[in-house]
Amino acid sequence: MIRLLTFPTQTHLSLIISLFEMVCGGFVCTKNSLCALNILYVMVSLLLIGVAAWGKWFGLVSSIRVVAGVVGVGIFLLFVAFVGLCGALMHHQVLLFFYMIILFLVFVVQLSVSAACLAISKEQQKELLEVGWNKSEATQKDVERTLNCCGFYHPNYNGTCDADCFSNPLSCDPCAPIIQSHAEEVLRFVGGIGCFFSFTEILGVWLTHRYRNQKDSHPNSGAFL
Repeated sequence: MIRLLTFPTQTHLSLIISLFEMVCGGFVCTKNSLCALNILYVMVSLLLIGVAAWGKWFGLVSSIRVVAGVVGVGIFLLFVAFVGLCGALMHHQVLLFFYMIILFLVFVVQLSVSAACLAISKEQQKELLEVGWNKSEATQKDVERTLNCCGFYHPNYNGTCDADCFSNPLSCDPCAPIIQSHAEEVLRFVGGIGCFFSFTEILGVWLTHRYRNQKDSHPNSGAFL
């Protein structure tokens, strides 16, 4: 046991792959694993679309760009999962090939974004938050109403603010420190979730490559179309 813990990372990965091949090395098991992975992607995509619609419906997010971005990501993920699921069920070589390429590209982009979220400094966070704050007035109103703050660096009592504290003079805090404290937590969360799903994507690429090279005991006449 002690000797096993001293193996290098590459050896650990080889052992994991070998164990997976021993437990799930057949055609049916690989197919079911690929289908289960894509069903997970379908559930995540529907969750993204549902959360965006729920936030817009209840007025939690008024920015159309934010809602459209989240819905767009959900629809794209749903499309990718649909292609992968159809390819897995039919053992369709063309669908599986395009699914594998798209999933690998998504893996590269997502892993890069996740690493950037985890590595970004506080100064870079401030710059990005200020740019986003100045770019959208709808976002400013959402943040002020949700976090009960006014202005980015200091409240402007001669202007307007959607926060409840604005009715009491000199009682509002600036939004920048509050946003940054939440942003750090969100970036860590997004980076961690992104790294986790990056692992599932590279697993999906490996499963698809393996599945394409396996033979079905009950071959489908249209599989190689």
